[in-house]
Amino acid sequence: MAFLNKLFGKKEEPAKAKPAKAKPAAVKTAAVKPAAAEAAAGKEKKAAGKIDGAVLIAPHLAEKALAAQKDGQYIFIVSKKANKIAIKDAVKKTYGVKVKAVNIVNIPKKAIRVGRTSGFKAGYKKAIVTLAKGQTIELAK
Repeated sequence: MAFLNKLFGKKEEPAKAKPAKAKPAAVKTAAVKPAAAEAAAGKEKKAAGKIDGAVLIAPHLAEKALAAQKDGQYIFIVSKKANKIAIKDAVKKTYGVKVKAVNIVNIPKKAIRVGRTSGFKAGYKKAIVTLAKGQTIELAK
């Protein structure tokens, strides 16, 4: 519009001064933890389970999983970042049983298609937990 104003000889009006905005109050920061304390806190968070943190997500109640319970094996869907030690600790803490072994299987994502729309079914990590003889877990069915 300034070009048209110059063309037709109109003078520009000075811009009105905008009121100053109030600055936000300074944010107080907490004391910084030492590096060793942060590392220890991070390890504790990783070891906790979703039923009690972030490791165990849900029991896997498929037909094959229910048949494996007769042999003392229980199958759980676990976090993608979970390892055998964290899974063992989470099962011990949650169900109060002695764990003999933990095996892990990564189930990959699968391509699915509905009409013209294609996508993926999410993958997950599955843990097969073998309990010591005489130990059982009561899972809701």
